[in-house]
Amino acid sequence: ILYIVRKIKVTEFLQLEYERNTFTFIRSMTFEGFLRYMESKDCCVFDQAHTSVYQDMDQSLPSYFISSSHNTYLTGDQLVGKSHLFAYVSALRKGCRCLEIDCWDGPDMEPVVYHGYTLTTKILFKDVITTVEQHAFEVSAYPVILSLENHCSKEQQEVMAQYLISILGDKLLTAPLDHSTTGDLPSPNDLKYKILIKNKKLKRETKTEDAEGAEESADEGEDEEEDEDEEDEDQQSKPKFWPTRKAGSKKKKKKVVVAEALSDLVIYTRSVKFVSFSHSKDNQNCYENTSMAEKKARKLAKASGLDFVQHNQKFLSRIYPAGSRTSSSNFNPQEFWNVGSQLVALNFQSLGLPMDLNDGRFQDNGGCGYILKPVVLTSSQRSFDPSCSQHSLKPTHLLLKVISGSNLPVPRSGKALDPFVRVETHGIACDSHRRCTSTVKNNSLGPYWDADMNFSISVPELCLIRFCVKDQTGLLSSEFVGQYTVPFTSLKKGYRWVPLRSRDGCSLDPASLFVFVWYS
Repeated sequence: ILYIVRKIKVTEFLQLEYERNTFTFIRSMTFEGFLRYMESKDCCVFDQAHTSVYQDMDQSLPSYFISSSHNTYLTGDQLVGKSHLFAYVSALRKGCRCLEIDCWDGPDMEPVVYHGYTLTTKILFKDVITTVEQHAFEVSAYPVILSLENHCSKEQQEVMAQYLISILGDKLLTAPLDHSTTGDLPSPNDLKYKILIKNKKLKRETKTEDAEGAEESADEGEDEEEDEDEEDEDQQSKPKFWPTRKAGSKKKKKKVVVAEALSDLVIYTRSVKFVSFSHSKDNQNCYENTSMAEKKARKLAKASGLDFVQHNQKFLSRIYPAGSRTSSSNFNPQEFWNVGSQLVALNFQSLGLPMDLNDGRFQDNGGCGYILKPVVLTSSQRSFDPSCSQHSLKPTHLLLKVISGSNLPVPRSGKALDPFVRVETHGIACDSHRRCTSTVKNNSLGPYWDADMNFSISVPELCLIRFCVKDQTGLLSSEFVGQYTVPFTSLKKGYRWVPLRSRDGCSLDPASLFVFVWYS
């Protein structure tokens, strides 16, 4: 704030303010009142109009990014970590709308949830569903999808179905809706306060007198086939000391026959195997969706970005971390948002850049867990391939002036920081950049940088801006201090306050940055 007093007259600052009623309000302020105003939510870099739901929520489900979790039950790694009900509570309170539940046969006909083939602890399926019922709509009214990774016998699947019906009650979607949404699937508004089950579903065929027996076996064969990606995920998650197939042995697909009672609960989110984009175009139904591991999705995004975008205009696709990420690390979700994948699933318990981006993306639109995809990803009238370098005749120019910091948190040692700020833009490949300020020595209270940073952004609708404060601990080493991530479309122009967050996403108030933002 002192920068304004030192470098420019208050009247000049007022001329820079673009909000119509600010002049009269500030002209009669004391300096202390002016300071409080500059540190208020009214001057936050994040547009406060976006703290409430403001987007069109009447579009078909594939038109939205949906906050999604992977292995939601885990609080640690995928080998020996603990499973806990609070992991579901935490994810839901962060606005997560797609939860994963790995279901296995348990003793006494009680299905359990844990990471198969590992030493992770187990929790009861019925307790997970009870927890979801209690917290599903605590922070958002929009639909929750329960993505079942189903390894249970038919008998225990029937138990699962009973629990889903009895515990979730009217919240469970059990039949298609009579909706008026443009498109084949209903909208988030149509599905308010509803819980959807994502699982394989029995394939119904029209019976004839001559082919009744053939129809039954065809159905069974369809549903016994385990999704290859899910099976690979389980196999990759096994520790090295776990029993594996002998070299050269033919890979056997695990047979999971779907119980009719559970199948009947799958309405708009039937899991099917992804074959190819052309196969999906010719054969996939609107209520069917695919899941694939990051490696396969990344390969498709690079080789067929345009086809991937068009696929995601019609169908829901879920991307999950590779099974080899036994430490529950995450990929960068931006690369899959770029092709319009709706259910980009992350390990919510793992802190760092990917979850910072996820938190930044989904703080928009009131934190409801649904973000309307930009027109470049939903329009059938234009072709968009995120791997191309040229997307706009006139890219947006962004100027960020990182001026100063305030009350930066010091380490336990009590030693003052040597802070610097790294500003990152995350979008399509050509829009992903980083710039750094210089380092200020021995100043945690009020470091002053006055650093100009210029960015050229081709597709601002997909871009996220991340402010990251670091402590220079050595010539080539630094430690995380705080960060804040905001969608480009939620950036406010002018002199702004950036509230910093800790590694786990909690507020570090009063720690903040003072910046100037302009774009054209």
